[in-house]
Amino acid sequence: MTATIPNLPSLYDPFSTEAKWQKFWEDNQIYKADPNKGGEPYCIVIPPPNVTGSLHMGHAFESALIDTLVRYHRMQGRNTLWLPGTDHASIAVHSMLEKQLKTEGKTRYELGREKFLERAWQWKAESEGTILNQLRRLGVSVDWSRERFTLDEGLSKAVVEAFTRLYEEGLIYRGEYLVNWCPASQSAVSDVEVENQEVNGNLWHFRYPLTDGSGYVEVATTRPETMLGDTAVAVNPNDDRYKHLIGKTLTLPILQREIPIIGDEFVDPTFGTGCVKVTPAHDPNDFDMGKRHNLPLINIMNKDGTLNANAGEFQGQDRFVARKNVVSRLEADGFLVKIEDYKHTVPYSDRGKVPIEPLLSTQWFVKIRPLADNTLEFLDQQTSPEFVPQRWTKVYRDWLVKLQDWCISRQLWWGHQIPAWYAISETGGQITDNTPFVVAKSEAEAWDKAKAQFGEGVNLEQDPDVLDTWFSSGLWPFSTLGWPEQTQDLATYYPTTTLVTGFDIIFFWVARMTMMAGHFTQQMPFQTVYIHGLVLDEKGQKMSKSKGNGIDPLLLIDKYGTDALRYTLIREVAGAGQDIRLEYDRKKDESASVEAARNFANKLWNAARFVMMNLDGQTPQQLGNPVATELSDRWIISRYHQVIKQTTNYIDNYGLGEAAKGLYEFIWGDFCDQYIELVKSRLQADANPVSRRVAQQTLGYILEGIMKLLHPFMPHITEEIWQTLTQQSPDTPQTLPLQIYPQIDANLIDQALEEQFELLIATIRTIRNLRAEADIKPGVKVITNLQTESEKEREILTAGLDYIKDLAKVESLTITDKQENQTVAAKKPQRGLKTIGLIIVAIVFGRVGLAAGNAIDDIPIVGTFFELVGFGYTAWFVSQNLLTAQARLKLWSRFFPQKELEQSQETENAIAGVIGTIQVLIPLSGVVDIEAVRAKLEKSLSKAEAEVQSLSTRLNNPSFVDRARADVVQGAREALAEAQKQAEILRDRLKGLP
Repeated sequence: MTATIPNLPSLYDPFSTEAKWQKFWEDNQIYKADPNKGGEPYCIVIPPPNVTGSLHMGHAFESALIDTLVRYHRMQGRNTLWLPGTDHASIAVHSMLEKQLKTEGKTRYELGREKFLERAWQWKAESEGTILNQLRRLGVSVDWSRERFTLDEGLSKAVVEAFTRLYEEGLIYRGEYLVNWCPASQSAVSDVEVENQEVNGNLWHFRYPLTDGSGYVEVATTRPETMLGDTAVAVNPNDDRYKHLIGKTLTLPILQREIPIIGDEFVDPTFGTGCVKVTPAHDPNDFDMGKRHNLPLINIMNKDGTLNANAGEFQGQDRFVARKNVVSRLEADGFLVKIEDYKHTVPYSDRGKVPIEPLLSTQWFVKIRPLADNTLEFLDQQTSPEFVPQRWTKVYRDWLVKLQDWCISRQLWWGHQIPAWYAISETGGQITDNTPFVVAKSEAEAWDKAKAQFGEGVNLEQDPDVLDTWFSSGLWPFSTLGWPEQTQDLATYYPTTTLVTGFDIIFFWVARMTMMAGHFTQQMPFQTVYIHGLVLDEKGQKMSKSKGNGIDPLLLIDKYGTDALRYTLIREVAGAGQDIRLEYDRKKDESASVEAARNFANKLWNAARFVMMNLDGQTPQQLGNPVATELSDRWIISRYHQVIKQTTNYIDNYGLGEAAKGLYEFIWGDFCDQYIELVKSRLQADANPVSRRVAQQTLGYILEGIMKLLHPFMPHITEEIWQTLTQQSPDTPQTLPLQIYPQIDANLIDQALEEQFELLIATIRTIRNLRAEADIKPGVKVITNLQTESEKEREILTAGLDYIKDLAKVESLTITDKQENQTVAAKKPQRGLKTIGLIIVAIVFGRVGLAAGNAIDDIPIVGTFFELVGFGYTAWFVSQNLLTAQARLKLWSRFFPQKELEQSQETENAIAGVIGTIQVLIPLSGVVDIEAVRAKLEKSLSKAEAEVQSLSTRLNNPSFVDRARADVVQGAREALAEAQKQAEILRDRLKGLP
């Protein structure tokens, strides 16, 4: 698989690399679990994506999180299984196939059940690979040999076993009940498949006349068509306005049906008029009220959403058409009081995307309270399962407390057909609400039971309905491991370790699994439930098909690579369970955040190439572990073990985003930008051989450790680099996913050293920033003075003097006491006084000398002699002290010590910066033309200020803001913010110039 010598290409190609290792891992079954292996088990079952689906950003995010956990625990030596599979998606597949048939001018009934299911299985075979191959492109480390499908033979057996057991235990029953009906899919849907949407609707007020002609009552409704099924009007028995009417009757408009006025404390006297129309067959609250008062249940609705014969003249009309027509008739008859605008919540079918219709129907139900109460005991007594973040525990518990009986039958054909057979010979050859039935694990068993009960002449027909998809999904954690058989997989990997899922599926799936598992296995199906957030779009909005704001993960993978996308999604998580926002430019189909992760991969690749080119063809194992003596070696090794500790702690506590950020900072900052730069001079051929060897050992040791630390997050690039670095044999290659994760050696962590080195790095960074501000060319070395009152800081700076000089390109570095420099600064004003004093003294002595000279001039010969001596001394003094700059400086230093002079000049003509209590001074004389730099900055500032003025004028113009496209206005605002920021930076740089 790899070359026998360390030799990475100059450019990293994520696409060929990722495809190569994905194939290698799967072909060699690297992730195949072995229950006989031993070791503490770690098992995750994949939240099964719909077989109809394709990869969306939510799948990518969830898969990246799971794979990071699985790879980490595998490298920790645990016996790891990540079990893959797909869900049969009963309603989704059924709807899709019916649409196909509709284009052919057919219905499923014309095609027949057998032919319909043939089509469904054929479609599944053709399309199932789409989502699975997309998951493969994410590099997920699943055990493909254990792939499951909720309709496969083993899982179908588990479903039948669960149904028959629950039925025999009295926990499944068949009965007439009000269900959520989806007219689009013509099937019942469970409560958790209902999505409540707020809509702008109306509230219609009607008068219902008293039968005795003594008056009327006023009722209000958001669904006028349901009045055709009213069987009573209810008032609160304590409502003084109406309690005298209880027992009287009303005449229902249009249908002229006589209905009673009943008293029920459910009615809120303060809401509306205090009178409530009661439609037991079409409202859950009315259904309960109807049972309390023995009211008749009149169903006015067909299963396709049209009205039936009980609706009289409105029979055959769609429910929404009938709504308008009923209102028109009531208005024409004088019963309409008023129509109000009314914002209210309407339940929609999550699958059919239409308003659901409460419908009286005979269905199969699970008696939920025994299952929910058992699950609550696990939660309250054992805190099982544990939720991360913990706040979701209350949400989960509240849901379990409020659960109603679960309708599990669906009027579909694709799915697990209900294992009940009706003795249709007892009811005229038809399945009716009263047809007797038997529940059995197979058709043969059903015949035996039926013959024993009804005689040899019995005629059977299996229930045509299928089970709710969530029934089979509720068994997923243990049925996939072999239940109801006591398999080795079940014994080893169950209960599973962690469930990773979104908060929006706690009710759909998590609670179903815990209830089923608690009942059938007497334990919770997983130890921990890690609830992740959503991936939001670039505007912070939830992605959805209806908004059309989804981001295709495959598009980003094709542009930047799988590792870049995976790392981005995980790195963006700021705390377990938090939503993440993904930067995305829809015009260019580009993501700045994913591009940054791709750049990180390139940085890692280039650093690895440099290291391998300087190891003399040896592997880290051949070089041996370093015994560090030099400051930089000890520092990077300490930082490495600190990062091992930090990363391990974060992942163990589901802080995956924090772990990813910490690795980024260590790899890019500490290793690439600091340590590699520090050791470059030690890697030269003429360097000290002992120091060079230790540098090579340290580089190899840290680089290999980085590959292991980063592997769970970026598996492909780390595998490629590790294979090359360790020179794996093509015949019997080891693989990085099966290596042991780095272990902490606390003895190698030196916190004090790290803090000291942080000071050195901060100092280097400050000097570099000052160089950039002063526009000093990269190749020019500077003189730098570091001043601090702290003796400890001066010792640290002195110990790292060579590092500072090397990385900050400093030619001469002095480290002084800041107090002394303040004394010098205080003496600076005295320099002028000394100068004035010298001039006065010179004048006095000059006058005295002149007077003496005049006196001597009067003495013959002597005067001439002294003139000659004075002229000669003057010539000598000038030649010795004034002709050269060096001589003049020496003369000046007799009166002003050199140190004071230099420091004074530095302070006057230097650029300064501060790190904590350390002041950094870089003299600029002879290094840059300060005035030229100032002029350049002022020109740039003028340009930035002009841009600010122009953009501000545009944005303050209402005509522009109101008429321009929203993206243009937003672009102008962003440009203004950038220009203002740039101007502020330029002003700060100008202030920093001497």
